[in-house]
Amino acid sequence: MNATTMNFRKELMAVQEDLLRFAYKLTGDSEEAYDLLQETSLKALDNEEKFEPDTNFKGWMYTIMRNIFINNYRKQMRDQTFIDHTENLYHLSRSQESGFESTEAAYDLKELRKAVNDLPKGYRIPFSMHVSGFKYREIADKLNLPLGTVKSRIFFTRRKLQVLLKDFR
Repeated sequence: MNATTMNFRKELMAVQEDLLRFAYKLTGDSEEAYDLLQETSLKALDNEEKFEPDTNFKGWMYTIMRNIFINNYRKQMRDQTFIDHTENLYHLSRSQESGFESTEAAYDLKELRKAVNDLPKGYRIPFSMHVSGFKYREIADKLNLPLGTVKSRIFFTRRKLQVLLKDFR
């Protein structure tokens, strides 16, 4: 093991506590924070040759962690998104175990999903997260947005949906 590798590993070990705190701030969950720390450390070790000596190692590590967190979040959102490819939108139109039993209610639910999916991404994602149970602060932290921006986007999204879906009340 050469001196550069030794220094890299020493620096990696020295920032572990700071990275864990940052991971917890991003995830809000200690187990997820440990997983994120481990994934970040492995990614750094795999990309050691890309690090420029005599630059900000801690900043480089924070960037890796933040990017992993964002990519994981985006993947999670994609995995939770259901796209109905059937010709007649069978899966979206059929009644679900959510208490919607009539075809009329299923149609209303389909219209609601369409209206939400037609929103601009900057409004759709915070609104969807809020409806999924995330608190305003969690949304702000996860999307790296000011708290006021998150609150106003959710507020304006509600208003827009009320106008778009006024016939479905």
